[in-house]
Amino acid sequence: MKSRFIILFLLLYPSFQLRAQEADSLLPKLSLDQIALINQSDSYISFPTDIGNIEPLLFEANVNPSFIIRERKDSKLMAVLTAQITIRMYNEESFPVRTPSYIPQVSVYYLVNKKETLDNLVFFGKIAHHSNGQDGDFYNDDNSINLKSGNFATNFVEFGILKTAYSKRLKAIKTIKSSIEIHPKSWMTQELQGKYSGLRWHNSFTSFKFSLKNNKNERADFSLKAEATLMLDNFDDLNVFDLDRINASLTFYYHPKFFEDIGLFMQFYHGMDYYNIYFDHQISFIRFGIMTEILRF
Repeated sequence: MKSRFIILFLLLYPSFQLRAQEADSLLPKLSLDQIALINQSDSYISFPTDIGNIEPLLFEANVNPSFIIRERKDSKLMAVLTAQITIRMYNEESFPVRTPSYIPQVSVYYLVNKKETLDNLVFFGKIAHHSNGQDGDFYNDDNSINLKSGNFATNFVEFGILKTAYSKRLKAIKTIKSSIEIHPKSWMTQELQGKYSGLRWHNSFTSFKFSLKNNKNERADFSLKAEATLMLDNFDDLNVFDLDRINASLTFYYHPKFFEDIGLFMQFYHGMDYYNIYFDHQISFIRFGIMTEILRF
């Protein structure tokens, strides 16, 4: 009886192996430039339907084109140049656009290892500038922050790792990021020193859910991104365990088949206002909008 099982196994094993190879061939391929694009912030425009304590907006837009520099398509080392601009148009008389955020940056990515198609470990580093293009006094006469024309400028570096994997049970690509962001005091304007966090620990989780129908390139059906930032340094007289040290967001994306180049998203955010000189505000909101499609498998 035992010999029959052995013979049966030897006959069926090649068939099982072939099926496994066919299934693996349907898995999406994830290159270093795609991993970098996952790490870059989304290009999006929001709808005028924000729910929360953020000021009434007609829209918020983040324009984030990425220019890739590499020797070959399969290079383990590459750089990404980004001229990120964030704009808010306020739902007020004449619909003003106030103090856009300019965040030009250079990032470098290095692929440490690649055990399988979707099992990657990447080191990255970034140097960036963040300003609002204004040159007015930081404070108003009443000692409040000059939100309309006050000068805001800081420079920072960020170092971290990216780990990707594939869940066969969920049929989803998973990406985990952990990084440290440092704003040296000498790189900030004097008024920001002691008021603006210069040491931040970022963590994020991203998942792309898709169906394996064939081996052609396609977009994910759904994706999700969870992000959390903990501000570690001593600033603005905050206590060590003050909740104002935490920024957190959760974003759900839907990638409809009838839109070729855009997707829809819903975002929950709580924490420090990331819009340059508005950093002193604590905001919480739910947001809806559209985003550009940059990732295909």
